[in-house]
Amino acid sequence: MAKVHPQVLVAPSSTSSKQEVFTVWMKSLILSSNGCAVFDSNGRIVYRVDNYDHKRVDKVHVMDPKGNILFTLVKKKFSVLGLWNGYRSSDGANTDKTGPGFRVRKLVGIRKILLGFLRGYSSYKVAVNISKLLNCTNRPNCDDEYVNYIMETRVSKASCRIIDAFGGLVAEVKRKISASGVVLGEDVLTMVVEPHIDHSLVTALVVVFGLIHHKL
Repeated sequence: MAKVHPQVLVAPSSTSSKQEVFTVWMKSLILSSNGCAVFDSNGRIVYRVDNYDHKRVDKVHVMDPKGNILFTLVKKKFSVLGLWNGYRSSDGANTDKTGPGFRVRKLVGIRKILLGFLRGYSSYKVAVNISKLLNCTNRPNCDDEYVNYIMETRVSKASCRIIDAFGGLVAEVKRKISASGVVLGEDVLTMVVEPHIDHSLVTALVVVFGLIHHKL
């Protein structure tokens, strides 16, 4: 039976015991390519997306600085809810064929749509399969364990909030403000990730946010 947990705890190399701040540049580092790059607080690139096929935005890869694939994001065709699946790579190249590590779909319902319209944001449900992220599906007695998030996006302000089932903040993305107080362009964002949350997972969700709103 599937289990539900309020947090996602994964490999220590992709998490931190303290809040971490990243800079997201919604541009590819490769000329004539769509994508984005994520830098840590020391200015080192930690994640990147390079999409060479400008006509295809229904499948992209989130990679580490060396080009190893961490997640493959696939848009489900003919989905009225805008469903995106995120597949964790087990070897840096091949996508896990056992199923997606997370799913993102738009929340529906008159109340949710009206509330989002009045507040100026769109809401998406994120269902994360922890066992897929930990690559433990081939181990004995490894049941599917899920955590549910809500992703609130405001495309007009280039911002995104990810909250857990209890309303606690998981991560937030917004326009970057320089040390002198200048708000930078819409393609330069600050990504704040709370402690013990998988940085690569949050990056993948931010990329989905960019794809949904045609920012990539």
